[in-house]
Amino acid sequence: MSRMKTGTILALAAAAGAWAYLNRTRARDRIAPELRVAATRIRTPDVGPIMLHAVRALSRRQARCVEGVSVETRSIATPDGAQITLHVYRPAAARRGGPVMLHTHGGGMIGGSVPGSQEWISGYARDLGMVVVSTEYRLAPEHPFPTPLDDVHTGYRWLLENAGELDVDPQRIVVAGESAGGGLTAGLCQRLLDEGERLPVLQILIYPMLDDRTALRPAAHDRGQIGWTPGSNLFAWTSYLGRAPRVEEAPDYAAPARREDLSGLPPAWIGVGTLDLFYEEDITYAARLRAADVPCELVEVQGAYHAFDLLIPCALSRDFRQRFLRAARRATATE
Repeated sequence: MSRMKTGTILALAAAAGAWAYLNRTRARDRIAPELRVAATRIRTPDVGPIMLHAVRALSRRQARCVEGVSVETRSIATPDGAQITLHVYRPAAARRGGPVMLHTHGGGMIGGSVPGSQEWISGYARDLGMVVVSTEYRLAPEHPFPTPLDDVHTGYRWLLENAGELDVDPQRIVVAGESAGGGLTAGLCQRLLDEGERLPVLQILIYPMLDDRTALRPAAHDRGQIGWTPGSNLFAWTSYLGRAPRVEEAPDYAAPARREDLSGLPPAWIGVGTLDLFYEEDITYAARLRAADVPCELVEVQGAYHAFDLLIPCALSRDFRQRFLRAARRATATE
């Protein structure tokens, strides 16, 4: 190779490296100061087939249950003959016949677990003073749509059928989930409406994964650098759908943002950071809910990336958490 060609290649490589560094520095400057930890100096790696086993192993490590909350597990049958586990968190301060939450964990439909999420799930139970039931749904790609949603639906029906034994009020159910869990929660509410089943009093969608078409668009404004990346999103949606996302269509309830008529759905609380890959799809869904006369509180957190509240304990995270807990209290309050 000539010296000129070598020099040109080195110059281009240096320019590309300098551009990437400058762009990364500018991106980091947009992160809220409280959330600028060491890990935000580098882009979060993409989750793919090679990383999936490691990610799952980490997410299955059992987290502690907060003090004052007990947990028991129930094994229940699904309509397709499988067995799934429900985790029931009961705070010492739970009111007899009080409200109840059905929680669905995140993980991109491909990872995550209830035991790995136990610290904050049990924290919801403690802080709300209500029983929380969380479903250990089966994961893609081994179990693509509709299995994860079917499992969550099975958990919801079990909760209704066993409200007396649990000593909770089936008229005051809140459904909630983070990320993929938020997407499953939104899909559950759509299915419940269409099938004429009892609706929850509130759906809490915490930076929900709602739209497979996001995987087909370039990320804008430095979104998707931390926590959940475009590469991870494409792999997750492909795993969940059983095929690559496409613009034309997706099965009903798989990508809740695609639903045309949102009228009649339960009131919603949606929260998302401005640097989250899901920011555009989440604020659009909130606007469409409002346009359909569905009450929806939208909380946008400036400079926050995906799952910031679970990753970084700080005032910004605590305030975010308190806002959706207050929404749950308001929705389940009695006169």
